Amino acid sequence: MKNIHYKSIGEYLADVGKPAPEHPLFTIISVNTDTSGTQLDCPDFETTITTDFYAISLKNVIEGEILYGKTRYDCSDGTMLFFAPNQAFSTQGIKIKSEGRLILIHPDYFVGHPLSDSIRHSDFFDYSVNEALHLSSKEEQLVAGVFDSILQEYQSHYDDCSREIILSYVKTLLSYGQRFYKRQFIQRRELNDSLFTKFTQLLEHHFTQPESNGLPALSDIADCMRLSNRYLSDALKSETGKSAKECMQQFIIERAKAMLINSNTSITSVAYDLGFDSPQYFVRLFKKKTDMTPTEFRDSLH
Repeated sequence: MKNIHYKSIGEYLADVGKPAPEHPLFTIISVNTDTSGTQLDCPDFETTITTDFYAISLKNVIEGEILYGKTRYDCSDGTMLFFAPNQAFSTQGIKIKSEGRLILIHPDYFVGHPLSDSIRHSDFFDYSVNEALHLSSKEEQLVAGVFDSILQEYQSHYDDCSREIILSYVKTLLSYGQRFYKRQFIQRRELNDSLFTKFTQLLEHHFTQPESNGLPALSDIADCMRLSNRYLSDALKSETGKSAKECMQQFIIERAKAMLINSNTSITSVAYDLGFDSPQYFVRLFKKKTDMTPTEFRDSLH
């Protein structure tokens, strides 16, 4: 597989046949198409791209696939995509209709601005398969309006205020992204089986397998659910008020309670049966979650 890394926005634009950016650290591209859809000049699955800059796009994808890392984005009409520096992606046969918009921002453009920290901690830049942001028509119009405002400012005469104005619009885009992802979490919770139920079912399966060894890794659970760790944690937080780590710990504690109630097995054996490497860590976690040690819990039942 061919790997290409772009250090600068200008280098990337030159390679895809686009004009040089007005600013070396920032650009916005608008692609007009007809209603039948236009093929984009994107890398195919044989070429993996990484960059030193962020990308935020709004596309009405009608055909094709985007591979983000090792998994496929769930793309559809009115899709927002977020790519962070050094995150690999490739595409195949991407077609869009109407108008596609793309913002490329180098991290150096944020230097000295509050967005420098907030964009690094925006969760959705870590999302992967099935985690593209799907917009309603009204949401798409709102986001498209922000893109258009950025484009208008970008094409104006660049002065001392331009960067501040552009970044204020970028901040608005990120705020909309945060809001609409929360809406998407809620809708998926209402339309699909409970994510928490699927999560606990996978934990149950892990502990009932004779070959299970050690505590389950959150990354393995997320992979089975075809989600990234951060997306899983955010979705569970929306549904239960607890992160994925907290949900798993609570599951383990409840399982430990059942073992303590239904057998006279030593605390050390319970810890090892649950997959803990250290009985001491099991005792600390149990007390943290219940305000009692396992021994005190067992004694309280008599």
